[in-house]
Amino acid sequence: MKKQTLFYAGLFMVLGLLLAACGAQGPAGPQGEPGPAGPLGEAKDLSCTGCHNDSTVITGMQTAWSTSLHGTGEVYVRGTNPACAGCHSGGGFSERIAAGLSWNEVEEGDPNPTRQDCRACHQIHTTYTDADFALETTDPVEISAFAGQTFDGGLGNLCANCHQPRRTFPEAVDGNVEIVDHFGLHYGVEATMLLGIGGAGDVEGSLSPHAKEVEDTCVTCHMGEGRSHAFRPNVATCQGCHEGAENFDINGVQTQVHELADELEGLLIAKGVLDAEGSEIPSTVPEAYAAALWNWIYLAHNDTSFGVHNSNYAIALLEWSIASLK
Repeated sequence: MKKQTLFYAGLFMVLGLLLAACGAQGPAGPQGEPGPAGPLGEAKDLSCTGCHNDSTVITGMQTAWSTSLHGTGEVYVRGTNPACAGCHSGGGFSERIAAGLSWNEVEEGDPNPTRQDCRACHQIHTTYTDADFALETTDPVEISAFAGQTFDGGLGNLCANCHQPRRTFPEAVDGNVEIVDHFGLHYGVEATMLLGIGGAGDVEGSLSPHAKEVEDTCVTCHMGEGRSHAFRPNVATCQGCHEGAENFDINGVQTQVHELADELEGLLIAKGVLDAEGSEIPSTVPEAYAAALWNWIYLAHNDTSFGVHNSNYAIALLEWSIASLK
């Protein structure tokens, strides 16, 4: 009987505690300290659907880019070389821009080079806000090979970080210049052509109208209002300034430059500094011969706009070169 009494007493005690727990909720306690910020920090307007939606904006850009020179070819593999990594590898380019370096200040190659893709030009998945897709840089660009020369073409400054020469015309020794393999400024010389510099000989250039009067320079002409990522200029863009233009041979400039370049090529072959296939012949030649060859390579192989980038400068270089060989 005594054990039974103790059992019921314990049971009533447990039931009492349970009933007490089910009572009215007491007042809330003081708020605790806030926890640490998450991995996205103070990101605002966070929304993956801002980019990843059912539109074709991004896929259309990627499709156009895949047809461009940036999206094709094998030049990106040169990014393993420290001298090339800052431009030829998209990842290498992003790293050097972030470090504030010029192309010739990169000390290590990229072990995993990439094409010049979306991440090369744009800040992607860095803030997860509307700031993503901003250009990596639009700061004015110092031309490394030409001390004191700066390219300032708005959004086109991004392009000028790579589209500039690597060399200047070599200094003559006893009136002669040695022609070696890969003679010339290197490819991607558009920035200096727009500035009216980079050529050889007694020719004074000037800033191209396309640099003075076209806002955002390269981006405006090569991408247009729709920002085409094929980077091929469209005559419709030219018509904004050149009313009635039907092609890029506006006022016959390209025809004239082609004719002058062909004439110069013939003279260079006759002088023995260029072979019939259009390759330089390693040798030591008078400075004027070397300067003429330099200008021909600049215009026929490096710039290849045949006057569009800076018609006055292109024609002046070719006419001086022809006269120096006659």
